[in-house]
Amino acid sequence: MKNKAYIALFISIVSVSFAAIFITTLLNLYPETEPLSIAFYRLFFTALLIMPFVLFHSKTRQEIISIPRPTFLIMIAIGIILAAHFALWITSLKFTSVASSVILVTAHPILVGPISHYFLKERLSIVNTTGIIISVSGVTILVTGNFGLGSFTLDSLEGNILAILGGAAAGLYILGGRKIRKTVSVGSYAFIVYSIGTIVLLAICLFYNVPLNNLSLDAYIIIFLMAIVAGIFGHTLYNWSLKHIRASVASVVLLGEPLGSTLLAFALPWIQQTPSYYTIIGGAIILSGIYLTARNSDDFNN
Repeated sequence: MKNKAYIALFISIVSVSFAAIFITTLLNLYPETEPLSIAFYRLFFTALLIMPFVLFHSKTRQEIISIPRPTFLIMIAIGIILAAHFALWITSLKFTSVASSVILVTAHPILVGPISHYFLKERLSIVNTTGIIISVSGVTILVTGNFGLGSFTLDSLEGNILAILGGAAAGLYILGGRKIRKTVSVGSYAFIVYSIGTIVLLAICLFYNVPLNNLSLDAYIIIFLMAIVAGIFGHTLYNWSLKHIRASVASVVLLGEPLGSTLLAFALPWIQQTPSYYTIIGGAIILSGIYLTARNSDDFNN
């Protein structure tokens, strides 16, 4: 099981690294596209892809029907948190660079570490605590440094704050998933959480009068591909691994996402985003701190 968890994590990290690239490509090609509509359709398509597995797998159907009420209510809360994560993070990519956005949104070990310490009894060492402090200083450098550069950078204070809030939601999402995945299969968990998230995002879009029927066919195709790559092979495979690894480790392995997304955004000719010095320096400090936050916590549970 340990080897399978490692393989699943590697595939999920590579897959989620493409999420920011899909979104930025879509926003570049169709700048009139609303981030909230992207968030809705990404989760909607992901839930749609999982639906046949639920419909034709009697064991999963039976499990969903028999889920205890308290567990189901927690899953509803996780779905709401996931919707908030996508709404905040995808919107941040409209206002800030891929590098800053994915670094800040994956800084959730700063939140996950202390919460898992007190509520999941996954104790933090002095080294882990030092890592959290270092990460916070890195976030400060990245956000305030880029904001001070004004028009000389792709970053904005609004975009960075949205990414930070999206990261906080991601941290809560990981903690909730770690708790529920101990007793609920990945198929049932993913379908319910993604479906709830889709409904919440639909409600948000309707509340803010976000158009959902004005996307081009190419835009729908890009979002559908994102649902397959980042949704199924990214989030869903990652959710499977949550049953077998600690919350702090599950959080820290996503360090590969900002590195992969930043390199892709720099290398791909239709994006070509060069990270600012503040992003590079602050990002390096954040990643170093996050590594220390999860150090000595890499034991897998069979």
